[in-house]
Amino acid sequence: VGSEMCIRDRNNSGGVWVSELLPHTATVAKELCVVHTAFTEAINHDPAITYIQSGSQIPGRPSLGSWACYALGTENQDLPAYVVLRDHRAYNTSGTLLWQSAWLPQSLAGTEISTVGTPILNLTSEREISKTTQARNLDALSKLNRLHKKRFPKANELDARIANYELAARMQVAAPELLDLSKETAEVKTMYGVDSEDQEKSMYSTRCLMARRMVESGVRFVQVFPPASPNSQPWDTHGDTKNALGKICEITDQGSAALIKDLKQRGLLDSTLIIWSGEFGRLPISQNGTGRDHNRNAFTLLLAGGGVKGGFAYGNTDEFGYKSVENVVTVPDLHATVLHQMGINHEQLIVNHNGSEETPTDARVTDAKVVFDVLEHPAG
Repeated sequence: VGSEMCIRDRNNSGGVWVSELLPHTATVAKELCVVHTAFTEAINHDPAITYIQSGSQIPGRPSLGSWACYALGTENQDLPAYVVLRDHRAYNTSGTLLWQSAWLPQSLAGTEISTVGTPILNLTSEREISKTTQARNLDALSKLNRLHKKRFPKANELDARIANYELAARMQVAAPELLDLSKETAEVKTMYGVDSEDQEKSMYSTRCLMARRMVESGVRFVQVFPPASPNSQPWDTHGDTKNALGKICEITDQGSAALIKDLKQRGLLDSTLIIWSGEFGRLPISQNGTGRDHNRNAFTLLLAGGGVKGGFAYGNTDEFGYKSVENVVTVPDLHATVLHQMGINHEQLIVNHNGSEETPTDARVTDAKVVFDVLEHPAG
């Protein structure tokens, strides 16, 4: 899609071009690191989404968020380290497989929080219970857990279950305040588009605002998923690309840009890495005249904050925009780079699973590397 919007990089040698369908994103282009040469091994949705989430096309490996939280723990003992903000009406393709912790502790899986209705399922009781009764119940449960753990000292699943119950008890106090958007100013809500008459846009914008509140409260890893309407993959434009893209961009543009602006004005952008990406790209040729099919050989992803170069475009495709040819960034490279910016060496974070030394990027097989060229301070 053509555009008249461009913000030059700091050396005035290139530029970051932004589609006319994303006017709000254009206002934060100077913060964006645009990777034009992302590459994935998978061509269909399920394996490609699983791959970009976990580094494997086959379900069963921990998600990137679980690895990060395994290495770094949490900054807020009253909240999950890993939070998932999705459309409350339905799951996108692959559902909960995308934030599983697999053979890492189950407490490191993503915790789903809804921005509509009951935020966290099963956190509150359906009947009124006094604080005294609740305290007695929790004390009794704790004693039973300790007895059971003494009988089965190697039951790691029990450790995770105990940790989850204890976290849930703390969340009963912390979560209601965190999820209360009434404390946000009218200006902030307007900036995000929370009060939009478009329900889809309002819900997505609310998830973006909630993401900022999570980051501000010390949640380590937050994922915001797109609408699950009109289908589980709203960006999947096999037909009517022009109108379909216009609609989904209208829904997501304002909230996404506002998240970057809001983090920056609060002094949080430098310490927060934002990643905007799909699972693959689209072909540079039409499909049945109005659509575009999948392309694993080249797609664009956006990075912002977290020590990456802003107003910077990286990599080149061939003249048709079909294949990444210069400075190719694979999915394992992306994961290695994200972990590096969190202070984690992807080759040295090792977990022994069934006799195999596993790393987040499966480094022995993938040859993953940190993409230092996109970083402000490569040696940092």
